[in-house]
Amino acid sequence: MQQHRVIISGGGTGGHIFPAIAIARALQKLEPGIELLFVGAEGRMEMEKVPAAGFKIEGLNISGIKREFSLENLSWPFKLLKSLRKASDIINRFQPQAAVGVGGYASGPLLYKATAKKIPAVIQEQNSFPGITNKLLAKRVQRICVAYDEMSRFFPSDKIIKTGNPVREDILHVEGKELEAASYFQLDNTKPVLLIVGGSQGARSINLSIQKDLQKIADAGIQLIWQTGKNFYPEAKKSIEALNNPSLKAYDFISRMDLAYSICNLVIARGGASTVSELCIVARPAILVPLPTAAEDHQTKNCLSLTEKNAAIMVKDSDASTALVNTALQLAKDKSKQQQLIDNIKPLAITDSAERIAKEVLKLIRNSKF
Repeated sequence: MQQHRVIISGGGTGGHIFPAIAIARALQKLEPGIELLFVGAEGRMEMEKVPAAGFKIEGLNISGIKREFSLENLSWPFKLLKSLRKASDIINRFQPQAAVGVGGYASGPLLYKATAKKIPAVIQEQNSFPGITNKLLAKRVQRICVAYDEMSRFFPSDKIIKTGNPVREDILHVEGKELEAASYFQLDNTKPVLLIVGGSQGARSINLSIQKDLQKIADAGIQLIWQTGKNFYPEAKKSIEALNNPSLKAYDFISRMDLAYSICNLVIARGGASTVSELCIVARPAILVPLPTAAEDHQTKNCLSLTEKNAAIMVKDSDASTALVNTALQLAKDKSKQQQLIDNIKPLAITDSAERIAKEVLKLIRNSKF
């Protein structure tokens, strides 16, 4: 049987990279021997994380347009043209039978060129409000895999398939790892644990709110696992060291999120699509603080998909410094509310998203005359 070749493009944040890797692994399971190539943006997270996961990646010199006036914007058209040429070269060399876009800067040029060459293409829209790149690509691709209902407001309904958002494979199996997690994080698994994840790059408003009220958290007898992002980590580390409390832990990045979810009783997080999907799967009580500057305020819309079902609590970014830790401490004491959130978030989980998307990709290849 002919070995199929698939290009997967996108990245920029963990929210794009980890779903892309999950799709790649699902393709390998369904078709051992399949050839996969990632295409990302030079200088972004994917250029490090994808090879670390065991996959080949090539980079395009592409970035986003800054919303405020910037001289960097003047070079953007030239970067785009160069990226389109390189994307075309990569496709000509690799000769894929299908292309998958997961969002991020590199996704646009790669999928534009792939569809121009009549290569079947799939985009995976993770958010409840799509970005401009996917809206533009929607007319050119064959399948649009979504995580939320009512996406026909943005995309042709005949192309839409609800697959959910793929998550890292280890997130699917967090139960029964509490003792391993306690050892890994050096915490007491009999005491409550608050997990803070502002996304792979951290979240300044969340970080500042936690830093301000670290003593309150410690006084409440709550242990802390705090993913700060690289930029805030030195500050967070200094604040924790000043308290000299071994039950408060800060990390620039948590690679074992399965263990973090396993041991935690409560989560504070941004409203990124991947985070929301992970919370549904691990079924932990969550307080969400959507990033207000996210395109089209899509994180708020992601959060509303849970809060409207009483499956999470939302705190506005502008209220975080005064309300976030107080809300968390109140929820930590309210076992009944915690259980209600768990019961309401559990049914929203889709655990086989990566496999669903991989099947659509392989189906397109089989049905294609390309």
